[in-house]
Amino acid sequence: MSHARGMPGFIGSRLCIAVVTLGILSVVVFWATEVLPGDAVGVLSGSDATEAERAAVREALGLDRPAPERYLDWVGGALRGDLGVSMVSGRPVDEILVPRLLNTLVLVVIAIVVIAAVSVTIGLLSGMRAGGPLDRVLSSATMGLIATPDFLLATLLLTVFATMLGLFPAVSLVPLGDSAWQHAELLVLPTAALVLGGLGGTTRLVRSSVISVVRSPYIENARLNGARGLHLALAHVLPNALGPGVQALAIMAAGLLGGGIVVETLFNYPGIGFELTQAVGTRDVPVVAGLSLALSTCTLMILLLGDLAARLLGGRASRGATR
Repeated sequence: MSHARGMPGFIGSRLCIAVVTLGILSVVVFWATEVLPGDAVGVLSGSDATEAERAAVREALGLDRPAPERYLDWVGGALRGDLGVSMVSGRPVDEILVPRLLNTLVLVVIAIVVIAAVSVTIGLLSGMRAGGPLDRVLSSATMGLIATPDFLLATLLLTVFATMLGLFPAVSLVPLGDSAWQHAELLVLPTAALVLGGLGGTTRLVRSSVISVVRSPYIENARLNGARGLHLALAHVLPNALGPGVQALAIMAAGLLGGGIVVETLFNYPGIGFELTQAVGTRDVPVVAGLSLALSTCTLMILLLGDLAARLLGGRASRGATR
């Protein structure tokens, strides 16, 4: 009951922290766009433009105003739901952001579901037999995944399943007007790359949580009461290990949003990470700032949901352990 009574205060404190963090991140994002070498003026005016023509383009884009003034305009617009207009394409940033963000979320959600199922299964098997032959094999495999860079895993998948075997397309170009989930074959390799990139760390954290629970007095009592094997693992160990496991999964999911930039770029997948790299290349400040702010907001929301889930599961597990 104490967890339920303290939940409104817990949510309120987490939301306050998230708002303050987002405010700090907005300053960092805007400052980062300011220090990027070059600007959109060079892209729009061309390499042979005169200094007068470049100054005219800079004035038209509003880049001749002081940075604090432009930051306040940008933040004010963001609070009203207006992220501005692309300097390069002239399209509202919202129109660019929404479909790209949905494509990325499709990829990340599928990867999270697969990682959750596989990491809990492997982590439970490994943790219940810590130090045994199966644990050593699984631990070596997960450590190998952790040690392998994401771009290398994605390149291996691309080489084997697209180039050598021809089972899946090498690029994941979604037809204009379609959604990513309408083309399952385009999602296979990017999703597999994300799964392999996030599986190792999450499995190790679940394994550690399972080992900690297995060594607790509560599990010793359950054994003395006759609980064994699968019943012990599923009815007593897993519920108590899920709290830390959910937080590990939330941290991993937040990392996938940012880490997915490498995968999306490699497979030309039209997600928010791919769009962000394109915007950085053209120094399109409103798009870079808007997409970065959206990524930061999604990351904070995922971490908040992970904290809430872990608190709920922790309360339920502690009640179960005291019965």
